[in-house]
Amino acid sequence: MANGDQLKALFRSYAEGDERHFYSVAMQMAAHEAKQGHGKLAEELRDLLDAAKLRRNAGAADGAIPLARPKGDLASLLSVSYPSSRLSDMVLAEPVLAGLQRVLKEQRHLGKLRSHGLHPRRKLLLVGPSGTGKTMTAAALAGELGIPLFVVRLDALITKFMGESAAKLRQVFDAVASTRGVYFFDEFDAIGSQRGIVNDVGEIRRILNSFLLMIEQDESSSVIVAATNHVDILDEALFRRFDDLVEYHVPSANEIRALLRMRLGSYLKSAKSISSLATEAVGLSHAEITRAVGDAVKEAVMHDQVRVPADDVKALLQQRHAVRRPPPVAKPSVRVR
Repeated sequence: MANGDQLKALFRSYAEGDERHFYSVAMQMAAHEAKQGHGKLAEELRDLLDAAKLRRNAGAADGAIPLARPKGDLASLLSVSYPSSRLSDMVLAEPVLAGLQRVLKEQRHLGKLRSHGLHPRRKLLLVGPSGTGKTMTAAALAGELGIPLFVVRLDALITKFMGESAAKLRQVFDAVASTRGVYFFDEFDAIGSQRGIVNDVGEIRRILNSFLLMIEQDESSSVIVAATNHVDILDEALFRRFDDLVEYHVPSANEIRALLRMRLGSYLKSAKSISSLATEAVGLSHAEITRAVGDAVKEAVMHDQVRVPADDVKALLQQRHAVRRPPPVAKPSVRVR
């Protein structure tokens, strides 16, 4: 249950009319319950708070309230948000969905597993083409667990000065240990490329070595998620540091149909149009299909239409195909064994 300090902070913020702090403390309490393995209670608390935020912030563009804000030097290394996304908002291949649900199940029973000397899954490597759902997965995991999403800013992390990048990475892992959240390393190949590869940069090699050491030593309650479009250039030593490797692909025909039904809903006049549009969308990523459908819906709304013509969606899908660039030719790499 909540500790005394949390209860005092909750009552104090309510008495002072500080809604932001009230919601922040309340969500920390929900996250604490999830950490203790009280998954059902934590979910009920999050649902109550989500409903309250929707009522109190109906006019706000973004009702998300972050649990914590990085301060000092850390503020330049991490951006924080509190996503409301859920896995049910995504269309995923069955093996991917099953793997992520297992991660969530183990996280919701974190306290129980650790009391038996067991380690829940919490270090994930997501690989696959751009636009297939890797970034949204990190947000959905945070939303499901009721904890903040911290995105690691690699542009600020990597510097040309010897040793500085490793020092900044240490700050990030100190935050991982002190503040529970989902910590997301996007475009992970920027620091995870093979040691000894042609044109290898010394500072990148040093930060990779530091990452390997820090992630292996990390025993926090946070979830670490790394994502890359270029799994083939990752250093082999990285793979055994992660609990699971999750592979994403462009959606199958069945997944495309499910995605179109989810995004278009009652906007289409005929359900038969879904099959025709799905055929047109084959080869596109989740993101490309979602954007095409979103553009069609916006166009209909702006013209006061209650339906979206299937031909409009088809034309936008064809445009997406037309602007796609051919994938880059993979360059041979040199591995040191």
